[in-house]
Amino acid sequence: MTPTHKVSVLLLIAFLTPACTAQAPTEAPVTPSPLDAQIARFAPVDIGVDLSILADNEREALDALVEAARLIDGLFLEQAWAQNTSTLAQLAADRSVDGQKRLHYFLINKGPWSRLDENAAFLPGVGPKPDQANFYPADATRDEVERWMNSLKGAERQLAVGFFSTIRRNATGALMAVPYSVQYQNTLTGAAALLRTAASLTSQPTLKRFLELRADAFKSNDYYASDVAWMELDASIEPTIGPYETYEDGWFGYKAAFEAFITVRDADATNKLDVFGGELQGLEDALPIDPQFRNPKIGAMAPMRVVNVVFSGGDGNRGVQTAAFNLPNDERVISEKGSKHVMLKNTQEAKFKYVLAPIAQVAIAEADRDKVSFDAFFTHILMHELMHGLGPHVVQAPADAAVAVGTPVREALKDTYSALEEAKADISGLWALAQLTDKGTVSADVAHSMYTTFLASSFRSIRFGLTSAHGRGQIMQLNYLLDQGAFVVNADGTFSVVDDKISDAVSGLTRDIMTLQLTGDYAGAQAMLERMVVVRPEVKAVLDKLSGVPVDIEPRFTSIK
Repeated sequence: MTPTHKVSVLLLIAFLTPACTAQAPTEAPVTPSPLDAQIARFAPVDIGVDLSILADNEREALDALVEAARLIDGLFLEQAWAQNTSTLAQLAADRSVDGQKRLHYFLINKGPWSRLDENAAFLPGVGPKPDQANFYPADATRDEVERWMNSLKGAERQLAVGFFSTIRRNATGALMAVPYSVQYQNTLTGAAALLRTAASLTSQPTLKRFLELRADAFKSNDYYASDVAWMELDASIEPTIGPYETYEDGWFGYKAAFEAFITVRDADATNKLDVFGGELQGLEDALPIDPQFRNPKIGAMAPMRVVNVVFSGGDGNRGVQTAAFNLPNDERVISEKGSKHVMLKNTQEAKFKYVLAPIAQVAIAEADRDKVSFDAFFTHILMHELMHGLGPHVVQAPADAAVAVGTPVREALKDTYSALEEAKADISGLWALAQLTDKGTVSADVAHSMYTTFLASSFRSIRFGLTSAHGRGQIMQLNYLLDQGAFVVNADGTFSVVDDKISDAVSGLTRDIMTLQLTGDYAGAQAMLERMVVVRPEVKAVLDKLSGVPVDIEPRFTSIK
């Protein structure tokens, strides 16, 4: 591990939570800072897990996994911005009250730009947030990189546009692709050693297999075998660790950021979800798109896990907290095996209590507030994750001659992909709930409350900011449903669902987004987002009234050493 990485990781361990960022004694009165209001948007919440169900050796394995996740936390800092680790060291050295506030907000955002404020800088002198993060050379332009990528063929192109490489300049200044296993060799070697330690401690065979294969992947840069092993993981400890989501790559959405979720399975809640696994092919067969573009046989595996978070790091713990995820993102694994859907129960419970319930008291018509329920919130998040695995994943009827049949949708739609994919999962998840309601698979209570809960949660997601894929996708959905008359604004400024219009509108938007995806219509996707990603006055009026409601939670992990 290089000295820089040692500094970044140790400082993250020392300063990860507000409780650790103790303010230096001062005799002067504390002056309010603009950062106070920004920090206050994240409600500090204790996130803990009862670990008494684990045997001593499993607890030791869990401890090793948390240490590996801390390394991943530091690695994500390097990916997000080249100067993050040195900036963190400077902030940590400033023990003044204001200095500790800057450090606190830096750790929330994993960088010096406020993710809730269109990535506005809150530290002086850092300049605008680079859209390319640290995946591409700081002196390169997007056009230069795209032209170079388009000049490549075969394996060279696959590495360049793939999830697991950075783009750098060689000694002559020419662009080249560098595998993550080389770019981040020192940190990944340390993380792999900790995964092997955990593998040696656990007595659960599928956990041992995943950890050993993921440690191998950190060296080989080939994540396929370990992704399959993660799909097959059946253990009390449920770790997710590696490079996954591509939100941080603002140029193309190609590059995967490192994240870690170290969790413990909630067996009872997981067992209750088994019924949904058998519904996926039926949902695919009923999608509101031309039948020829439906997948006649989706990946057979669709494991679902309800877990409670022990620790999260990297891309899994910056800004707004993840409530659930659907992985892996490798199209090969999805087509062959499906994908796994993981619900972070203790995180979701905190979000509902501290954020969504207070929002509903402001945004939703008084007569409808009793329709906002945790069960509907939880079940829609589940369907959101399930629907990531359904629908188009490759281009089938290209809208542009430059896009070939079989091109991954994420590659064809570039920077528009993440927002559209999140919107697709949201709206098609709501569509799927209606389908399952008709079959009696979804409870009457969820059916009664799902649309109003979705409406209230729209305001929750929009507050994430319009630089967030979730925020952009959500405002697009809200505007579409308003245009269709499925949502209406009442005289007092609150919002309501129009029961006889909502179903058709949800189906229509599901069709429109999936059509953009299956045609790889980048220009159409750009036009849709440009037209629909705007905060209208009636929406802004509600958002203004929510200034005293937290935007999200700031977890304080109480189960770790």
